[in-house]
Amino acid sequence: MRTPTPAGASFLRSVCSAEEVRLRVSERDSHARAYAKGWEEIEGYLLAAGVVDAVLALEERSVIAEMRSEANRLANADHANLVRTARAAQRQLAAARSLRASGELERLPEPLRQAAALRLRHPAMSLRELAERASPPATKASMQRRLSKVIELGEA
Repeated sequence: MRTPTPAGASFLRSVCSAEEVRLRVSERDSHARAYAKGWEEIEGYLLAAGVVDAVLALEERSVIAEMRSEANRLANADHANLVRTARAAQRQLAAARSLRASGELERLPEPLRQAAALRLRHPAMSLRELAERASPPATKASMQRRLSKVIELGEA
């Protein structure tokens, strides 16, 4: 709050201090001011001044901003996961194709051959879905290890 004199700013600080709101005072050449730093102090000042509607409006904006921020964070994380998954599937697919083209695919141990064949037949499936289609069904971790080995062999 801007006041014409330092005494006015100090008065505001003492009134707010009674409400346990800490205001700071600074003096300028033409005026003085009492100000609050931080949301809690600002909220306390507005409540002490009787401006409850303004506090509610600011809290609403704060909640909405926090929700937007959380939604953006989750969307960005989901996007990054999808990109990572798609790139891994592309590498697996390229390695399986390379092994098939060189004739090496048929010489792989059955679990690796099956993992490569599943990736070739279902390029867009997740590791979990591929693992469920294996015979016998595998875990997601074991399908990941098998396809990592296929990449290693296919890129060699």
